[in-house]
Amino acid sequence: MTSVNTFPWSEATATGVGSHPGEDHIEAVKAVFGELPALPYLPELPGRGVGADMVGRAASLLVELPVEVQPSGWRFTDRPGRDAKRAYDHLARDLDALEEAALGYTGPFKVQTCGPWTLAGAVELRHGDKALADAGAVRDLVGSFAEGLAAHVAEVRRRVPGATKVVVQLDEPGLPGALAGTVPTASGFGRLRAVEAPVAVERLREVLAELPGETFPIVHCCAPGVPFEVIRRAGARGVSLDAALLRRRDEDAIGESVEAGTALFLGVVPGRDAALPDVGVVARPAVELWRRLGFSPATLASQVVLTPACGLAGASPAYAKAALAACRRAALVLREDPGE
Repeated sequence: MTSVNTFPWSEATATGVGSHPGEDHIEAVKAVFGELPALPYLPELPGRGVGADMVGRAASLLVELPVEVQPSGWRFTDRPGRDAKRAYDHLARDLDALEEAALGYTGPFKVQTCGPWTLAGAVELRHGDKALADAGAVRDLVGSFAEGLAAHVAEVRRRVPGATKVVVQLDEPGLPGALAGTVPTASGFGRLRAVEAPVAVERLREVLAELPGETFPIVHCCAPGVPFEVIRRAGARGVSLDAALLRRRDEDAIGESVEAGTALFLGVVPGRDAALPDVGVVARPAVELWRRLGFSPATLASQVVLTPACGLAGASPAYAKAALAACRRAALVLREDPGE
């Protein structure tokens, strides 16, 4: 089993997936630092509209690959449109709010963005299908995205000088579909050819390899069929997933990942308003999974980080804060009473 010192966070840590409800980015980042002092993150507010959405924000990081919004969604274009400018402006305001909220903070910090395979399955080529349909377009997108993401992470480090390490989360809900060949074409009448696993590994690895030093890369996938081996082989050091979607057949792959030193970011509370049970019930999926896998309870609180099941954009602001607080309190169970 990997030493607990390989993880940049302290024991009994919780964090969020990324998105928040509403349009007040200042209040969102204050809530994150208030509820998750051990591993805060830069919240995203897709409710602000075009450019604040997951795909738009990630597309705004692309270098020399301008985008704009068409009726069918985001598309590559000859020059950046006003929608791309909105995305830049949203990110700039978020970083300003982050810099103020993070004043005096010391510790690990997390950022997240749509990953390259999900982005390729969402953005359309100038005069054709989705980028995912064209291997050359995917290579260009990956190279551009890797450069832009590295610059973004460097900017976050500048804004949060006390960050001891930046956890970089790639959101890849579209990766299982890309591997299975179930991503629809732009017309919606067909399906794009499946991506071979070695290719998926190579492109993800290219993005992670460009990250600056002092980063800890993870991949979030809130879809069924998380491709653990692809994620691990690409160089990700953690995987984030919804505990409710796990099946017993996934546990061999999870066990192999844990043995290899992969951290688990386990989603244990709903992303939308719901009754939140007591902390023992919230922590139970992590405790029981660890027990079934046969790992020592002593390593649970360091290698597992608790989160909501997915983003909180569809929740109320009050529930979003309560969900983060529930994860924070439940994480203490992993350290103090892992046998509960």
